[in-house]
Amino acid sequence: MVIIALVLLSALLHASWNALLRLETDKDRSLVVAIAFAALLASIVAIVRYGLGQTAFPTAASLWWTLLAGGLEWIYFWTLAIALERGKLGVVYTISRGGAILVVYPMSIALFTEQLTLLAGIGSAVVLGGLTLASVASSDTRAGRRGAVGWAVACAVAIAGYHLAYKAALREHGGPSAVFALSLGAASAINVVRVGATGRQVIGTLLRGRLLRLMLMGAICGGSFLILMEALAAGGAGFVLTLRNTSVLFAVGLAFLIGERPGRAEISGAALVAVGAICMAWPA
Repeated sequence: MVIIALVLLSALLHASWNALLRLETDKDRSLVVAIAFAALLASIVAIVRYGLGQTAFPTAASLWWTLLAGGLEWIYFWTLAIALERGKLGVVYTISRGGAILVVYPMSIALFTEQLTLLAGIGSAVVLGGLTLASVASSDTRAGRRGAVGWAVACAVAIAGYHLAYKAALREHGGPSAVFALSLGAASAINVVRVGATGRQVIGTLLRGRLLRLMLMGAICGGSFLILMEALAAGGAGFVLTLRNTSVLFAVGLAFLIGERPGRAEISGAALVAVGAICMAWPA
């Protein structure tokens, strides 16, 4: 029950910072700033826990898996910013999170010997139905005409990849907060280089004008992932990611709060992804 509570809290926080990002005018650079603050928060937590005796990276494998997760996190943040620039929150969130489920679950079975159940198979089919509806919603609202669905799919693959890399690092006994701090720090460093000199000037402007808002977004993002890491260390990768992606329902609710008007297909698609996720995460 503790793991389930942690995962659901992480899901709510995750949907919340995505909704805040959707409201930003310059989503790419705003995300770069927010992630840097999230990395700073994670680093502080990791240092405190190291001081309390938690080992950070006891093996070389735990370090390399963490750096791989950082690269995949960077791809995730980059594709997420583009997808939210082009599509609605509910559609992008449903496709990216639901699509990740379909990638992670079979990979978790193959790599980490998690169990495949009949209910999980049914849940996969339900998730697929939800993603189909979300894609239809994207076409109906013209969100998909600028490539939002394609970027959301790319985002889903990155999400699946970094979750599997995180789980591998934790299986090598990497400290959860240290793993996340280094991963997010690496992703932040790549982002700062990627945006170039012009982008860094824009970031300076954002820091002067929107500092508190971006710090809040970073704190919510960092808190969401730190909680996820604790749950991931204790539970299976497929189970944790699948259950966490019930956050698509939170995202649809938040879409109303930020002024979007999700249609029936969008709401139904998110509901199906959530129901399918619950089926896949249900104990055997």
